[in-house]
Amino acid sequence: MELSLKGKTALVCGSSQGIGLAIAQELALLGARCILLARNEATLKDAIGSLSHAAGQQHSYAFADFADNAAVKKAAAMIVAHGPVHILINNTGGPAPGLLFEEASDKLEMAFQQHIVNYQILAQAVIPGMKEEGYGRIINIVSTSVKVPIPGLGVSNTIRAATAAWAKTLSLELAKSGITVNNVLPGYTDTKRLASLIEVNSTKQGISKEELIEKMKAGIPAHRFAKAEEVAALAAFLSSPAAAYINGTSIPVDGGSTGAF
Repeated sequence: MELSLKGKTALVCGSSQGIGLAIAQELALLGARCILLARNEATLKDAIGSLSHAAGQQHSYAFADFADNAAVKKAAAMIVAHGPVHILINNTGGPAPGLLFEEASDKLEMAFQQHIVNYQILAQAVIPGMKEEGYGRIINIVSTSVKVPIPGLGVSNTIRAATAAWAKTLSLELAKSGITVNNVLPGYTDTKRLASLIEVNSTKQGISKEELIEKMKAGIPAHRFAKAEEVAALAAFLSSPAAAYINGTSIPVDGGSTGAF
């Protein structure tokens, strides 16, 4: 099974921490040269230092705030000007929790800009190089809400479903070019975002964070939260030559908790 990514370049978004950083670390271990993209230059510098250089690769970073589509477009253009990107990891923080019927319409518009529009900008920037190289992997870190909506995450559920539809359409259009497009669907993963959601929801429910954590874990067959590196492992496999015939899929990494086939 060919898993080596030596000679490949990966652009990993939201990679200064959490799942994004874990993915970059796994890709680097497989030999990929990683370009990290996030909004905080200080944390990006720290993240670069955590990546393996065992294959002789020289990692780099660029910064852009996903709230600014023009900045993302500028960063993408600068990156591809220096050579082809073989692997694109689309990953950005999810919308704040809340009931959908209570949300202002501009929250939906903002989520669409931060997710779909930026993913489109990045994909359009890297696809020409992928086609020339005959190798491309576009992997979107989404959510299990693609399968089953999560209560209290109205805007997030909506934009995640839109991302899945975007990805499926793109996968059909690019399949003949040796480019695959897939979605990784993390369940509850031990990250700062999950800690933030627990903080908000424990207050809303009038229970302690510890009680809420146990309640959440009780709904997971594995009875624990995922580690970021467990989500990253799937993304790394989908990035590899071994996954060439896996395309247009949405795969949960959730300990078996998603109530759908």
